[in-house]
Amino acid sequence: MRKENQSSVSEFLLLGLPIWPEQQGVFLALFLGMYLTTVLGNLLIILLIRLDPRLHTPMYFFLSHLAFTDVSFSSVTVPKMLMDMHAKYKYIPYAGCISQMYFFIFFTDLDSFLITSMAYDRYVAICHPLHYTTIMKEELCALLVAISWILSFASSLSHTLLLTQLSFCAANTISHFFCDLGALLKLSCSDIFLNELVMFTVGVVVITLPFICILVSYGYIGATILKVPSTKGICKALSTCGSHLSVVSLYYGAIFGQYLFPKISNLVNKDIIVALMYTVVTPMLNPFIYSLRNRDMKEALGKLLSGATFSSR
Repeated sequence: MRKENQSSVSEFLLLGLPIWPEQQGVFLALFLGMYLTTVLGNLLIILLIRLDPRLHTPMYFFLSHLAFTDVSFSSVTVPKMLMDMHAKYKYIPYAGCISQMYFFIFFTDLDSFLITSMAYDRYVAICHPLHYTTIMKEELCALLVAISWILSFASSLSHTLLLTQLSFCAANTISHFFCDLGALLKLSCSDIFLNELVMFTVGVVVITLPFICILVSYGYIGATILKVPSTKGICKALSTCGSHLSVVSLYYGAIFGQYLFPKISNLVNKDIIVALMYTVVTPMLNPFIYSLRNRDMKEALGKLLSGATFSSR
């Protein structure tokens, strides 16, 4: 009878960020401030979209889900990282590590699918403006979000189930600040060919294909904008897509830097810096991108603040 693979490792040691002990306090305060900004900023976006009827449109429907995803995505890794920066022993239980990896992959993939849905929304708005309301119905928006959740769940579950079949014989030190799938596979003493095959295949489906869809959408958008004779129309179209393009650049720039070019450098610091970009920096910047570059969001925020000021008098 074949013996089932079981891990003999009950916990993992996270080495965390490569910073000197005397710098711990400064970076702890910095990342805590960034995390609080991420949570408060994205929750504010959700609140504004919920309260203001003018924001009850497909674009802001997707944005509210993206804001929730960013809060959850950042919360998977940052609180543990902050605790480890203050703790002497940076251990995480085996079950906790697997759970962190599962939710990290889940929200990473969900981000990708939601950004793709938003690109399709912008494509319809600019390339087919007369049919926008008939195409982007509430049912279609809900279906796109539901599919995003289902595909993300299937992706993260497949990686997690395969990982739990591996054995971790002795090594339990992860050179990262969270339980990254690639770092865990390097510690396994089992054959990881199937895991790497699935990681590549699923990565194409949840990262590369959505990115191609976004490029195609903006290709059509660009061709449509070039046909617009007036400068005012071009500026309006660009302002409509500007915020989303900024988010796409931040998200996919960091993702591709981390996972598609891992062999460019053997420096662990590079991987950690890129991971910090899409787990800490990008979720924090998204609320500012959509608030500062969006007139509707500014008006909704002003309305909320003026209402709060009036009620306090």
